Amino acid sequence: MSLNLRDLAVGDTGKVISLQKGNKTYRATLLAMGLLPGTEFSVTRYAPMGDPVEINVRGFRLSLRKDEAEVLLVDRL
Repeated sequence: MSLNLRDLAVGDTGKVISLQKGNKTYRATLLAMGLLPGTEFSVTRYAPMGDPVEINVRGFRLSLRKDEAEVLLVDRL
C-alpha cells in the first residue's frame, strides 16, 4: 500500500515508489534532486506548522514544501 510522504512520522524510513502524475514541474524537480523510484530516505523533522518536511536522502538533508511532498508516493519500511 503506497502512502503519501506526509503520512510518515519523524523517524520513519521509507522508499519512493512513484511520483504522482499531473504536476510536471514538481515531478521534474524531485527527479533532479535524486528522488527516483526505489530511493530510500528517513523523515528528519517537520516545521512547527507542518511545512516544510525535512528528509535525509542519499547522505544529505532535503526540505520539501507541502506541495512537493504530496507528489511522492512512498512505502514505509
